[in-house]
Amino acid sequence: MIIAVLNSKGGVGKTTIAVNLCAALASPRRRVLLVDLDSQASASLWLGVARRNLRPSSASCLLEKYPIQRAVRQTSVTHLDLLPGSMELANADVTLCGMRGREHALRRMLERVNGDYELIVLDCPPGFSLLTINALVATDGLIVPVTPEALAIEGLETLLGTVERVRARMRAKARLLGILISQWDPSRKGGREASDRLRAEFRERAFHTEIRWTQAMADALVKRAPITTTAAKSPSADEMRRLAGEVLQRLPSLRY
Repeated sequence: MIIAVLNSKGGVGKTTIAVNLCAALASPRRRVLLVDLDSQASASLWLGVARRNLRPSSASCLLEKYPIQRAVRQTSVTHLDLLPGSMELANADVTLCGMRGREHALRRMLERVNGDYELIVLDCPPGFSLLTINALVATDGLIVPVTPEALAIEGLETLLGTVERVRARMRAKARLLGILISQWDPSRKGGREASDRLRAEFRERAFHTEIRWTQAMADALVKRAPITTTAAKSPSADEMRRLAGEVLQRLPSLRY
């Protein structure tokens, strides 16, 4: 099963969700692979990979046909592996444009390791590029993080409409797993009202769990490890474990 964490807007917590959700999902019965598709490689850096050690990366495999099995590496989290991102992904669209079946390149790449993992999670870049379309074609389900702000609903409706058009045109199987309210700051003016409006608008499509940006989460980033490692008993770690539980409950719906 492949899940993409996707939003065309930056600053909504995609990497925070991808890294810490993967860590919460990984277990002896559930091997997880995190694929970093962002040229900034923030997920890879968060998991302790030095910038000078990013290659071979997802760009190497996607654009240069480097064997993905050799590019995947273990992380400090047991049962969680990583395919790093790198700066070369910034040129992915240019290279992909010249490929035959360019929208299916990522799916073909992941097929080589799909049987090795119970879950593969894609940390997608902001924007709506050919690389994003590749993620939509490859994935089974989408997690869409959104910040509780006044214009969030309008932007979210636009994004979901674009996703639906790509699905129809490419005959992709990607379905919405859930909308996730993230980067939630209780002190932000109007945040609660915006969150309530999002829930009223999208109802059962929204996850019950909300992910706050806390000092503990900021510290986890500095320490280059997931929140479930650096502050396992914190409210933020509990939120990630609750989100992991919701994701697991929703996954069977993608099979029908």
